[in-house]
Amino acid sequence: MRIGELARRTGTTTRALRFYEAQGLLSARRSANGYREYGEDDVRLVVEIQALQAVGMTLEDTRPFVACLRAGHDSGDSCGDSIEVYRRKLAEVDACLARLGTVRAELAEKLTEALTRRDGFLDPCVVPTT
Repeated sequence: MRIGELARRTGTTTRALRFYEAQGLLSARRSANGYREYGEDDVRLVVEIQALQAVGMTLEDTRPFVACLRAGHDSGDSCGDSIEVYRRKLAEVDACLARLGTVRAELAEKLTEALTRRDGFLDPCVVPTT
């Protein structure tokens, strides 16, 4: 299949596919007239890349999964390097959640302090109506 059909079947653009190829994630065969030619295995690679990006992976993160599929495995996460990417990304998410938890606690504390100071006083930001 040519690049336009691959783009349609995977819900992406020809530009994205060319970029994947430039990054070494996808490799097209060239027909006699120079057109890029792809097979069913390429559909699978693109779908895998898109699914991984949808959960926050970078293109660089997808490399071990693509390599695993190219090696003939049924799943891109059957290989040890892919599992390591999952572990690393999960640790990054956990660290982000911890930071967000700290920020949330600080904001809640500031809100509580502000409400405590405000008790018994008119809100200076609200104009009383008569």
